[in-house]
Amino acid sequence: MNFIRHISFLRAVFKHSITAFGGPQVHISLMQRRFVDQRNDITSQELLEYNAFCQLLPGASSTQTIVLVAYKRGGVFLALITLLVWILPASIIMATAAILFTHFDIQKGLASLKYLQLMSIGFIASATLLLYRKAVDNSITKIIFIITSIIVVIGFKTPWTIPIVIIIAGIATNFSKKRIPNDGAAPKSIKWSGLIIFIALFITAGILSEQSTRQNWKYQKVFNLFETNYRFGSFVFGGGDVLIPMMYEQYVTRPNAPRIIQNKRDVIKISSDAFLTGTGIVRAVPGPIFSISSYTGAIALKDKRIGWQILGSVVATVGVFLPSFFIVLFFFPIWQMLKKYAILYRSLEGINAAVVGIMLGASLYLIKDVSFNLVNTAPLVWVLSALTFLASTYLSYYKKLATHWIVLLVILIGFMSTYIA
Repeated sequence: MNFIRHISFLRAVFKHSITAFGGPQVHISLMQRRFVDQRNDITSQELLEYNAFCQLLPGASSTQTIVLVAYKRGGVFLALITLLVWILPASIIMATAAILFTHFDIQKGLASLKYLQLMSIGFIASATLLLYRKAVDNSITKIIFIITSIIVVIGFKTPWTIPIVIIIAGIATNFSKKRIPNDGAAPKSIKWSGLIIFIALFITAGILSEQSTRQNWKYQKVFNLFETNYRFGSFVFGGGDVLIPMMYEQYVTRPNAPRIIQNKRDVIKISSDAFLTGTGIVRAVPGPIFSISSYTGAIALKDKRIGWQILGSVVATVGVFLPSFFIVLFFFPIWQMLKKYAILYRSLEGINAAVVGIMLGASLYLIKDVSFNLVNTAPLVWVLSALTFLASTYLSYYKKLATHWIVLLVILIGFMSTYIA
């Protein structure tokens, strides 16, 4: 691979990693702007297809989507480098936050970031408007779009909601007479090495974690952290909104269970206050929500030196993102091969409409969620929250203002309302 010719792409990935606030629904809108509109690395159709495909897999969907963009451009090596560039900023910020939480009081400083969630919802709304014009252009796709939005609002927190609506949408458009193209690149052959490495690491991590706990190894918590996060990355459907409750059960609830206490097992334990602080910080940090693992990995070793906390953060981060990488690169050639068949090709029309409906449903759900949290706040907060949402949508969709300027503006508003008003 000629690495030099990919430097501009990796620079774009880095810019994306430091401006992609708000979770996977926002990330796809920013990918549309940066990698489709500005750079032409892929088409809108390919981006929607990649995103829909990744929604059907376990792991971090926005991470898997950008890995596929890189894979199409430069193969496995560029995909791996892209993964590192994408996760590093968020992981470093979250690990630093964990160390600061351990040694300092950072609660007040977080107050200036309180409007970033409204900004993120504005980005989702902007992307929905943009992609609606590209993917929803006939009666059946409009019906799919509306029904999907309603279902997602109702079942947003249920991990199987998104995979199920994507499958149903694909079935719905399979009855059309859409032409199947005769041309196009031949799908790449399936490489089993990714699946073999994934399974081998899963088994090895489980064995070493159990042995380290039973025999009380010196680096026991490190082995436990890798196994736990690798398991999360292997089985989490639904993204960060599902990962966080699973982590809470593993790190906060489970250590206090009578069976664990009775057996005197030395398991990883995180206080509820520390964990919930991390979930608040990760919402205000650009990049993947799975970077919460960088925080929990450092917090899990808070009773040791900072060097140990950094090690815990690195191990947890590698553990949670590796499965996403192996899984998506193994199944993608299979997906490409299946596209040759009419049943899947005709499904893509409905799947793309469903993805846009998911984005609208996510916007509506998050607006409802945020509004509920604002019930007992001052009128000024309500006004600034509404203005943040509307301005973010307007500046992003109509004015095409770069996202980092919008982010800085929203942080400035939060700072002024916290420390000056």
